Amino acid sequence: MSGAPTRVFIARLADTAVFDPMGDPVGRVRDVVVTLRIGREPPRVLGLVLEVPGRRRIFLPLTRVTSIDAGQVITTGLVNMRRFEQRPTETLVLGELLDRKVTLLEDSSTVTVEDVAMEQERNRDWRLTRVFVRRAGKGLRRRGEAFTVDWDAVTGFSLSEEGQGAANLLATFEKMNVADLATVLHGLSSKRRIEVAAALDDERLADVLEELPEDDQVEILGKLAEERAADILEAMQPDDAADLLSELPQDDAERLLKLMQPDEAEPLRRLLEYSDDTAGGMMTTEPVILPPDATVAEALARVRQPELSPALAAQVYVCRPPAEVPTGTFIGIAHIQRLLREPPSALVSGILDTRIEPLQPDVPLAEITHHLATYNLVAVPVVDARNHLLGAVTVDDVLDHLLPENWRERDRRAGTPNGVQDGGTDGA
Repeated sequence: MSGAPTRVFIARLADTAVFDPMGDPVGRVRDVVVTLRIGREPPRVLGLVLEVPGRRRIFLPLTRVTSIDAGQVITTGLVNMRRFEQRPTETLVLGELLDRKVTLLEDSSTVTVEDVAMEQERNRDWRLTRVFVRRAGKGLRRRGEAFTVDWDAVTGFSLSEEGQGAANLLATFEKMNVADLATVLHGLSSKRRIEVAAALDDERLADVLEELPEDDQVEILGKLAEERAADILEAMQPDDAADLLSELPQDDAERLLKLMQPDEAEPLRRLLEYSDDTAGGMMTTEPVILPPDATVAEALARVRQPELSPALAAQVYVCRPPAEVPTGTFIGIAHIQRLLREPPSALVSGILDTRIEPLQPDVPLAEITHHLATYNLVAVPVVDARNHLLGAVTVDDVLDHLLPENWRERDRRAGTPNGVQDGGTDGA
């Protein structure tokens, strides 16, 4: 997050103005949403609660915040205006943590929380790391001593070990990678799977859905409130979201598309026009796209984004404006190995690989596989008849179509991380 201070005390964020990239006001910060954990693990910060005109409160994920400076917060401009609804595993810092009585582990004394600080880690996630506390005053002193301690220096915040339902299970699984968590979720009873899925935050649930079998995806999406289901589809990779929509009854799919933001729904509508075993049906509409006057430094900054898969981060697609798909004329590919060897000030247009032929959207799976293998590629561009870039097909998209439909159905006892098993039934 550019321009972000190393530490932000949350009470000072209250009533801070929030602006879009053009400087237009969006709203004001009213709270910060976190997810607590078992033990003394620092909580993860999910986002901000904003009050926008009309006294409506909405949720702004921190992934859509570009900077937090003194007196202002700047967003990417993509703000979902649906009303904020707190979920069972979420905690509001200002509303629920401040003024709480906690125990100082050093001497077992009771202190009062007056503020909490969050810091951004190297992976760009934010965590609560410090607590500003005050001891009770004694004698004639009106106010006791105030000081700041590490999050793990106090107790009284974390989830209890018992009786937390899905929250307890989520805290246990939080450090799993997405594929392993999907394996665990698949192995749970239907009732438990829905409980855990409903309690995951949008980004995490979107990632997990992409790794689940289609039947599980449809079941989970069907149990969510429609507005949240639309949010999840927006957070998924466009090709995965389109595949999921294609499994739903047409009326249900159309209703969800209408609930989505128009700029998020339009790429999915285009993808749904293609057969799922063609380049158009398999491609993602969000490859890294830059204009020819972009520099190597700009390209490397884009491919460093942690949300990119390794296959998408391996190359940059250079096109004439506009940069949104369908783009202007596709010019060529800049491979990351070449980008790493060039001066940061060099233009990407000077280091393009123009020998690789892009694919048309109606090219079948067998031809895509042959193309990737022949040129040792991890991704290949897809263009229309006018040579406008529509997206890119990655090797992992191809593998999903080449593997048997039941490839995820491995032995759960052997495949479930740490031997985790549900042991429950649908009626549990």
